[in-house]
Parts: sequence; structure tokens; C-alpha cells
Amino acid sequence: MLYNFIKIALRNIQRKRTFAIINICGLALGMAISLLIGLWLTDEIGYDHYFTNHKRIVKGMVTQSSNGESYTGDVVSMAMGTSFRNDFKDLFTRTALTCDGSDHLVISGDKKFYAAAIWAQSELPEMLPFRMTMGSAAVLNDPSTAIISSSLAAAIFGEEDPVGKTVRMDNEFDLKIGGIYEDLPANNTFAGVKIVMPWYNLKNSYHSGNTDWNDHNGRLYAELATSVTAEQATARIKNLPTPHITGWKEEASVYPLDKFYLYSEFENGKASGGRIYYVWLFAAIGIFVLFLACINFMNMSTARSEKRAREVGIRKTIGSMRLQLVIQFLAESVLIAAAAFLLCLAIVMLSLPYFNYLADKTMVIPWTNPVFWILSIGFVLLTGLLAGSYPAFYLSGFDPVKVLKGTFRTGKNASLPRQVMVVLQFTVSMVLIVGTIVVFRQIQHGMNRTPGFHREGLVNVSINTPELGRNYEVLRQELLQQGLVENVASASMRLTAFQNNNELYWRGKRPDQESQFFRNVNVSADFGKTIGWKILQGRDFGREFTTDTNSLILNAAAVKVIGMGNPVGEIMKFSGKEYTVVGVADDMVTNSPFSPIEPAVFLGDGWRGFITIRLKHDRPLHTSLEAIGKVFRKFNPGSPFVYEFLDDAYARKFSAEKRVGNLAAVFTGLAIFISCLGLFGLTAFVAEQRRKEIGLRKILGAPVFRIWSLLSSDFLRLIMISFLVAIPLSWWSMNLWLTNYEYRTALPWWIFLLSALAVLMITLVTVSFQSVKAALMNPVKSIRTE
Repeated sequence: MLYNFIKIALRNIQRKRTFAIINICGLALGMAISLLIGLWLTDEIGYDHYFTNHKRIVKGMVTQSSNGESYTGDVVSMAMGTSFRNDFKDLFTRTALTCDGSDHLVISGDKKFYAAAIWAQSELPEMLPFRMTMGSAAVLNDPSTAIISSSLAAAIFGEEDPVGKTVRMDNEFDLKIGGIYEDLPANNTFAGVKIVMPWYNLKNSYHSGNTDWNDHNGRLYAELATSVTAEQATARIKNLPTPHITGWKEEASVYPLDKFYLYSEFENGKASGGRIYYVWLFAAIGIFVLFLACINFMNMSTARSEKRAREVGIRKTIGSMRLQLVIQFLAESVLIAAAAFLLCLAIVMLSLPYFNYLADKTMVIPWTNPVFWILSIGFVLLTGLLAGSYPAFYLSGFDPVKVLKGTFRTGKNASLPRQVMVVLQFTVSMVLIVGTIVVFRQIQHGMNRTPGFHREGLVNVSINTPELGRNYEVLRQELLQQGLVENVASASMRLTAFQNNNELYWRGKRPDQESQFFRNVNVSADFGKTIGWKILQGRDFGREFTTDTNSLILNAAAVKVIGMGNPVGEIMKFSGKEYTVVGVADDMVTNSPFSPIEPAVFLGDGWRGFITIRLKHDRPLHTSLEAIGKVFRKFNPGSPFVYEFLDDAYARKFSAEKRVGNLAAVFTGLAIFISCLGLFGLTAFVAEQRRKEIGLRKILGAPVFRIWSLLSSDFLRLIMISFLVAIPLSWWSMNLWLTNYEYRTALPWWIFLLSALAVLMITLVTVSFQSVKAALMNPVKSIRTE
């Protein structure tokens, strides 16, 4: 019987090739999009699931609150890690502090590499655990021994055994290689880390010996005891930092590491969202696109119901049960779904590299994973049954007597389900169009924000060796004397990432201002002139002012927080030292371009780890960089010249939104194409169904435009209904999405009008092709019986 079902299904598919091609292509595209989104969702949801014990690994967190406002973050004090280890052994079987994570210069002989490195306590790679290919993670107990990744080991040592060999870090200190670990996958917190350095090395003494509860500059990881939950541990440690903190209230907590990536936003110490919004968004898109493809199948199948009514009547008359007819139609649907899935795999294989590029992923189709095939078979069956369910039960319910007597009529309401489905299709399509426009407008809104300095022509260079730090002044002088640059400055932070937060004290500071933090940046005297900031009050730093090592400049946001109309000349205390305010600079966008400007203080002294160069605009870029590189190599011979354009660093701030926008644009285009594919097939069927009517109208003198409008009007009426549903729905959903941004774009009326016109034009083009073709058909062929 199954063989007969398949044979009849193949015959029906072959008899109506156009119908089958449209259905297979539509379903294949819907499946391909859903499969790509499914791979993306698996990668996102599987973040930090690489480690076998990931469910027991937690991050240490702190929530700082004052005057009704709170902040929750994962940067903690070293003292909290020490307390976890010594005082809560019943809660945590192992704990590990880490810090840094920036790129370091690694030298072995004449080979020089930049690689991300962290300082970490020895328990970290054992607790997670890292998969060691050589040596042991326990070697981190030795302050002179590190472990490195397989890829870095291969790059430095090739086929040689690296264990026991020595590398020089930042041309400053040596580390012995004690173990090699397998490179971590991209969806992992430590994915980019190539070197784990020993916590108790002398170069890390500031962190390893730090007992100040107010100094937050590291991250803490812990493994929960078997019977302990994160909530139970948090209840015990909650008030741990409170007695040691003055000026604000601070509470400790732990949060599952495998959830932090998706739930990285907190409100009042509780997880409130994060990338999980994107997971929900693309999951919804995947479901909707597959639903659109299934709608096409249902529409085409039910539209052809009258064509197959006589077949149903005859089969019922000779004894076929309704269940057999249902199985027959479902078998046809599943067969089409299976063919579509094969085409879907081909589409995914071809498009996956491009999709990985758009999504910034390294996903692959898991061919050897049995779970993938079980899910795929279930996916095909579910899609086939979902797509064929309505036609199967609808067609199998025809009355055979009425069908065979020729009195069967589908009635006015027969087309109602198809009309509802068309409305749904184009409602979803319009919502996706509006969403894509709003995402790109939000990106442009942030990019158009006045940065407060001149980004063009700025280059950042890390002071990565002691030699570069000692030779900074002579290097600067030579660059200027050779006319290679307009100006050079140094700072403790990159201009695109002000990370430090500390307290500032001033005359008349109120108790409610005790918890106010300021971004603090140490800068050289040429910093303002190099970046091109604007001084609003007072003066800029200058080499002619010998006392500027005791001076500071506030930004406008800091002045607003402090509450002084003119703070120039005021004495303020930072980190125990008194500084004189010499100026107020205009606000600069240095962190998130979608968030308010944070108060910042610029100090004329202190450690500086980055060089900022203003290139000359009238010199060829390649020539300038080559000449500048020679000067850097002269004064920093132990390191290659590694630089970064500020524009590139700034552009990366929009990378997440751009990826969402690009993916949304692609999926929107494909969703519209799938909708149009179904509309194309449906229009072709309606034109065929009304073939004789069209022929008679042409004989009676109806022009082509009249026939076109006759066939198009029903579909255009449905599109107008979809507008009435889509406009309020898209307005509500986009307003909800924009609430995630404090600095956000508006939702002008023309976005909805433009989207509606786009859908209308696409519909007209799709419908017109078949309508005009039907209108131009020879009426003699249309009305003849044989």
C-alpha cells in the first residue's frame, strides 16, 4: 500500500511539474533559512557549553548601588576571590582569578607573534577543564611556567616539542612552556586566549598581592559544589564585600557562566536580557519563514482542490476510506518536503560560507552527528505533515455524490483560508521590511553621532615593550622632525575604550555623589591637540606648562555631575593626589555610541600604555605608514610595528547591530521571494481557472488593462488588509526593540509608507506577470472545449 501511495504521489507531481517546482523551491528556501538559523541558534545557545562541567561553573559578580541606582558587572576585586577560596570551601570546590586578556608580544628566536594572554590562577584550566594535548595544566603552579594553545605552539615551534622551551613576553620577561592545550571553540569565553600565564609571576604582583576591596580589576570563576546551586551560593556570599566598601553599597553574587553570554544585562542585580533578544528574534524569523513556505504549499494545494475533486469522488466510490485519502495526500506532501530538503542541503552548503561571514561565525553542517540526522528527518516529516495537513483533510472531505454528479461547488468561503494565508504572508514580509529599515537607521543614528574629536587620520599603537615606553619622547621627536606626522600623544586608554572607573573628590561633594564614578585617563600634554578635542572652558594641556603633571581636565558630563558652573581653578583629589582643574573638554563618544556620555577626568600624569598618532592628510597613506614603521622599529627593535586605525576600531562598535541588520536584510529578501513565489503560483492558478471567462470578455471587447485589473484587484485588496495589520504590529515591535538603546533613532511615518509601497510594488510585479499573460492569450484557445 505504501508503494502505491508513493507511485501515485510521483505521478501527480510529474503531471503538474510547475506546481511541484514552485512548491519544492519555496519549501527548500524556507527549510534552508530555517536550517541556517537553527545552526546559528545552536551556536549561540551552546556558548560556553564546551566544558563538560559547564553547568557547575559560575562567574563572580558585584552589584553596586546608591541613591536608587545600581550597576551589576563581572569585574571584581582580588580580595573577593581570596575570600571565596578561603572562607567558602563548602560552596566552591575550586576558584580562579584572572586578569588582562589583551594582546602580548611573544618572541622565540627570530619569530615574533601577537597573541591574547591572560594571567590566571592554576585552578582555571583544571576547573574548566582545558583539554591538554601535551604536558599538564598543573604547571601554572610554577610562577615561571605557562601553557599555550595548539595553534600558537604550531606557529612558533612547528613540529618540534614545545614543552620545556622558553618564550620571551613583551621583550621583558621569560616564560617556560609547560603544556599545550587544544584551541577552544569560537563560542567560548576564552576562545581567543593563546597563552595562560602563571598568576604568581612577579610581573603580575600588582594583581596577585592586591587585597583592596575597592580595586576592581579582575574576573573570578568558581566551580560549585555538587549539591549547591548558584542561588544558594549567592544567598551566602551576598553581603561579603559590604563591610569593606565606603561610599556605595556593594553586594556579591555568582552567575552561571553558560548563561552569561545570552543574559549579560542586569537590572537591580537580576538578569534582564542581552543577546537572548537576538536569539528570540531570529528564532521567530526562522519559524515565520518556514511558515510562509508552508503557507505557499497549502495555498497551491487547496487552490487545486477542484482539479482533484473528481479523483477523490471516484476513489471514495470504489471504496477508499477517508484515512487512506489523508495518507495519500500527506505522502505527496512529505515526498515534496523530502525533495525540498535535499535541495535545502545544497543551498545551505553553498551559502554557509557567506552566512558565516555575515554572522561572524565558524559554523559547519554536522554531517557525522546522528542527532542532526534524527532532527532533520523529524524536520522533514513535520514540515511535510504541517504543509500538507490542511489540503489532506480538506480534499478528503469532499462528498463523492456531489462531485460525480457535477453539482460540487467550493463556494465563496472556500477561498477564505487562502486569503487569510496571503494576508499573513505579506504582513510578516512588511514587518520584516520595517524591522530591517529601523535596524539600519539605528546603526546610522549612532554612526552620525558627533564624536567630539576628529577620528579621521588617527592611528593607535600599543606600548608593548619597556623599550618603547622609555623611548617614547625621542620617537615622538623624530616622527615630528621628519615631517611624517602632524602630532603624537600617549594615553593610558585607547580612545575608543575608556575602561577605568574611579572616584573623584571636590569641594562641596554631597553624600549622594559618593557613589559617582569617573572614567579616568592619563594623557600626555599633546593629547588634546592630537585628537582634536574642543575645550569649552579654561585651557588645554601644554608642554609649556610645567605644572600640568598636577593638572586635570574634566569633560562636560563630569561638570554636569559635579554641579559646578565653572570648575576651572578648583582643587580636586584623585587617588589620593591633589590636581588643579585647568579646563573642560567637550564630551566625546569613547565607549558605546548608543549610550549617554559618561563623566570622565583626564590627568596630566601617570602610566600610559598607548600612542596616538595624527597622520598628515597630504601624504600617501602607504608611504606614511612605511616610514613611521621604520622609526618605530628603530626605537623598539624587539617588536614589529603593529598599529590600528581609530576609524576601524570605532566601526567595530557597530558590528553586532550591523550583523543583525545584514542578516535581517537577507532573510527579509528571501521571505519576500518565498511569498512572491506562492503568489505567482496562486495567480497562475486563478488565471487558468478563469481562462474561459477571460476569453469571453476579450471577445466582448474588454481591453487588456480591464482584464489585468480584474485578476489583480482581489490580491491587491488582500495586500491592503495586510497593511492594516502590519503597520501597528511593526510599530509596536520596533518601539520595543529600540527601548534597548538609550540613544536611539525615531520611528517616522515614512518608514511604514515606504515599506507598504515596496510590498505593493513587489505584489503588482508578481501578479501582473500572470495577469498580463492571461489577458494576452488568444480567446479562441481559451473558450474552445476540446
